[in-house]
Amino acid sequence: MELRDMEYVGFWPRLGAAIIDAILVSAITVPVLTLIYGSSYWTSDKFIHGPADFIISWILPAIAYVWLWVATGQTPGKMAIGARIVDADTGRNISIGKAIARYLSYFISAIGLLIGYIWIGFDPKKQGWHDHIARTVVIRSKNRGPQPVRFEG
Repeated sequence: MELRDMEYVGFWPRLGAAIIDAILVSAITVPVLTLIYGSSYWTSDKFIHGPADFIISWILPAIAYVWLWVATGQTPGKMAIGARIVDADTGRNISIGKAIARYLSYFISAIGLLIGYIWIGFDPKKQGWHDHIARTVVIRSKNRGPQPVRFEG
């Protein structure tokens, strides 16, 4: 696909993709954490309940996101909206270094009432702070609709 057929993906579609990803991660982590720690896990004041909690809640999702970004440029949420993350300079899949930088930069984007994410809505290339830091962009085809029906004859 040529670059003229692509567009930068804005705030609302990316928010939708993030919600899809959060639901999927929660569908996996919530039952596992409940199985390990019991229902009191959800009413406790502790931030991290132990090594298993840290690994399941923080490490494994980070590994999954980084792996998916490097391998395909997409999480399930990005797949659902037809978007992919690419290197802002080359348009190719991102390296593991860029993927790690992007993931860690999510925490910077969350500073100050999520301003780094809201920035996506105002940036010319629809980049959040995490995208600027990692030198990535989120793109998708301009022609996302269904293919027209064609009949022979």
